[in-house]
Amino acid sequence: MTHAGFVTLVGKPNVGKSTLLNAMLESPVAPVSTRPQTTRRQLRGIYTHRDMQIVFVDAPGVHAPADRLDSYMQQQIHEALEEVDLVLWVVDLRHPPTDEDAMVAHRLQSHPSPVWLIGNKLDAATRPDDAMAAYEALLPGRAQSRRLSALDFPSVGLLRRELLEQLPEGPWMYPAETSGKSDQGPERWAGDMIRQAAMEHLYQEIPYTLAVKVETLEKRKKHKPKPAEIMYCKATLIVEREAHKPIAIGHGGSMLKRIGRRARQLMEQLLGRQVYLDLEVRVYPNWRQDSEALRELEMEQ
Repeated sequence: MTHAGFVTLVGKPNVGKSTLLNAMLESPVAPVSTRPQTTRRQLRGIYTHRDMQIVFVDAPGVHAPADRLDSYMQQQIHEALEEVDLVLWVVDLRHPPTDEDAMVAHRLQSHPSPVWLIGNKLDAATRPDDAMAAYEALLPGRAQSRRLSALDFPSVGLLRRELLEQLPEGPWMYPAETSGKSDQGPERWAGDMIRQAAMEHLYQEIPYTLAVKVETLEKRKKHKPKPAEIMYCKATLIVEREAHKPIAIGHGGSMLKRIGRRARQLMEQLLGRQVYLDLEVRVYPNWRQDSEALRELEMEQ
């Protein structure tokens, strides 16, 4: 008899949900950045062990919407919480709760599924007991508590084993060979890796207005210095203002080259083959407020 279930990760932006998901899967399937709003849509990651399968659902960070992109992200959270077997509410133990944490707690108060409160970033917290007590007070008697660092493999492995024990009997949702992978198409995954690289190198307001459109992603043959198969990716980095374009390109193309090098590292780490990345920058004014642009850049890839 097989066991399977859905586990959704929720929390405010930048608490480490995607880092925890990648650690659970032992694979970099979700974009990770120190910048909030790196995750813009729900992403499913699959972990299969013996006769058990967890489908992790990584949702965008909970925050008050300011534009159509934010509203789309909040709808993704709502959908990620539907019909799940368990919810992991991830919080940052380095800091006390904020209004955004209270928003998450309010959503979870009447949620029908069990809730586990995961205090993350334990390794960097100076007063983890006080912080955890404050988070627990937002959801009194409702959640089981765990503390860990998403970067500590033994702690993540222990949490994963506990989650496997909670799975109900039922058929798997995905084939066994998908373990350690996500449900994203290759173009969407490649776009997320490029956007992660861009967010690591660009500062101030630009990261929140960035989007990536992958035009081509295909295997190609190269013959020098020796025959091999590479992955060719042509992508466009979208910014909202003309003033942002030279910043994203950099002097003599230096910034775009840095973004490209980092993106290739991320992609090659998972693909296990050389990546040739053809990257350019284009201005799409106010795309976050444009429903057609949102559909093209965030929903359809």
